[in-house]
Amino acid sequence: MSFHNIRFPTRISYGSLGGPQRRTDIVTLASGHEERNGLWAHSRRHYDAGIGVLSLDDMAELVSFFEARQGQLFAFRWKDWADFKSCLPSGEIANSDQLLGTGNGDASEFNLVKAYDSGGASYVRPIMKPVEGSVIVAVDDIPQQAGEDYTIDTTIGLITFHTPPAVGAQITAGYEFDVPVRFDTDRIITSLANFGAGEVPDVPIIEVRI
Repeated sequence: MSFHNIRFPTRISYGSLGGPQRRTDIVTLASGHEERNGLWAHSRRHYDAGIGVLSLDDMAELVSFFEARQGQLFAFRWKDWADFKSCLPSGEIANSDQLLGTGNGDASEFNLVKAYDSGGASYVRPIMKPVEGSVIVAVDDIPQQAGEDYTIDTTIGLITFHTPPAVGAQITAGYEFDVPVRFDTDRIITSLANFGAGEVPDVPIIEVRI
């Protein structure tokens, strides 16, 4: 996949609108009961970047970013201000935030994930684009040193330990992350008249699978 490892301007994304989408197939039976089947294992996030455009300078920056990505051709990083940490948005990242797995004495690679828990149910989301320099890792609550104990591939969210964690050891991590996205349009329509009247351009953004 064609991907530019650059983040969309955060000043503009801060004012955007968006969130996760699921796809569910629902069949209503003759009795009125429903059969529901989830078609996607993972949700897909949609955003509207146009809402964050507050000035003509913002518009110019947006157009430059759009042209450099050649519309929908190249994907990029997006900061979702409502969900960009391994902890709550207002919290401080800790190396115990998310459980990545349990050591078996052989495995040395662990993918970053984020668990969403509610009412006894849980969804585990793969985290593919951690922010460089933000990842902190622990094994059985013992802090690990980046470069010395492990390496992190921030392009796919993969942690590789130099020595496989022991059997039963819990691998945890904390981090900030971006969402891999692309423009969901090949054109941006701008008008000084509409902008002056308070109208904003429609700039759809959609998450991509890595």
